[in-house]
Amino acid sequence: MRKLSEIYLRISPGKFHFLKFILEGYDNLAILSSFQGADGIVVIRYPDEMAEDLFNLLGCLAYYLSKSNKVLPLN
Repeated sequence: MRKLSEIYLRISPGKFHFLKFILEGYDNLAILSSFQGADGIVVIRYPDEMAEDLFNLLGCLAYYLSKSNKVLPLN
């Protein structure tokens, strides 16, 4: 069994389920777990070969994941 890399992130606590839903839409991209849910700290485990795709996706979502009541900008 391969060892997965992991990264810890802080997101808006109310965005956990949104991020989990998005990650589940990409088969074998990553596994999201809550680390300190009340503080919004999550751990994402991923295979090394998926790192570029994962970080590109997280970069696109970063603004939205850090805000509690904002919508994604259209441009």
